[in-house]
Amino acid sequence: MLGARGGWRALRRCASLPRAVRLRVREALGAREAAEAVRVQGWVRSVRSQKEVLFLHINDGSSLESLQVVADPSLEKRDLTFGSAVEVQGKLVKSPHRMQNMELQAETIHVVGPCDIWSFPLKMKERHPLEYVRQFPHLRCRNNTLGALLRIRSEATAGIHSFFQDNGYVHIHTPIITSNDCEGAGELFQIEVMEDLFKTVTSTVLSKCPRDVELFHKYIAPAQKGRLEQILKNKFMIISYSEAVEILKQAPQTFTFKPEWGCDLQTEHEKYLVKHCGEVPVFVVNYPYDLKPFYMRDNEDGPEHTVAAVDLLVPGVGELCGGSLREERLPFLESRLQRLGLTDAYQWYLDLRKFGSVPHGGFGMGFERYLQYILGVDNIKDVIPFPRFSHSCVL
Repeated sequence: MLGARGGWRALRRCASLPRAVRLRVREALGAREAAEAVRVQGWVRSVRSQKEVLFLHINDGSSLESLQVVADPSLEKRDLTFGSAVEVQGKLVKSPHRMQNMELQAETIHVVGPCDIWSFPLKMKERHPLEYVRQFPHLRCRNNTLGALLRIRSEATAGIHSFFQDNGYVHIHTPIITSNDCEGAGELFQIEVMEDLFKTVTSTVLSKCPRDVELFHKYIAPAQKGRLEQILKNKFMIISYSEAVEILKQAPQTFTFKPEWGCDLQTEHEKYLVKHCGEVPVFVVNYPYDLKPFYMRDNEDGPEHTVAAVDLLVPGVGELCGGSLREERLPFLESRLQRLGLTDAYQWYLDLRKFGSVPHGGFGMGFERYLQYILGVDNIKDVIPFPRFSHSCVL
């Protein structure tokens, strides 16, 4: 780490350089024309020194591809190594190589932050397993796979917000700490919205992060690309909870949890149902009344007595989304809360029904599960930048 004096010297050196346009690596690679004075900052991904030319590849996290830097060997320095942070200034020119559009002809190379390659846990040109880089949450974003994941997460998040904004919704911030029992809260009201959200956001991610997604589909889950393309073309299936239980009872395999009407579906049940339906997303609707929270709408459907609830199950993951119509009828809510002994605790909820209530619903989607599914990642820890799990809270 640079001391105070060293840091000021570095800043003065940067300030003394001729004025140049700063470009991100992604911008430099996508440039259509050459530029005389360009400044690019990033980490060194590879260094190759020849007798008459020095080659660097630098990456700043803005793209999967790195920018090739061509320099005179006299610019090589002892601390110009893999992993070091550098600032390169020079001319952006058309690259003679077919695999890259532009390259940077360096005039100056300044090592902003050196890197000890012997103790740095990520090694040059080595494809590290996800389990290995999981040990270094503070550094793993410098790995291609996790860098790609962060860009995909960003686009998926933006896509979700855009979907709702484009459909007239308002984004609000609700309390994180609350006295209410939130079991099952924040779920979905229309199957069409669920399916449309999934397909719209996935199409956005595929169009805006094609190379990042391709990395996962090529090295992590080779068959996922074709499956995802088919799912985007076809309608999702719909079955009732009662139908799901019958399918499970007739299954040729033995489950750890015996399927019975009135019991919640376990992950093993959800995965079997998806497999039974042809490895396509499946909506399971109309769950037992006693299985779901008090606010889900009573279907008034006789002996089986169900509520208007829905779960979206997807291959390899199980439940991705869950939702319901909310009970807007005050007498139904009062009756159920009284039976549960919760009337006093939820008087505020009854007020919402007394004063101008309307039919409505809610939904929730497991964001990390969504990323798991579209990318084909087995372990949910590998789609979370800083995962927290039992006996592990690094950082």
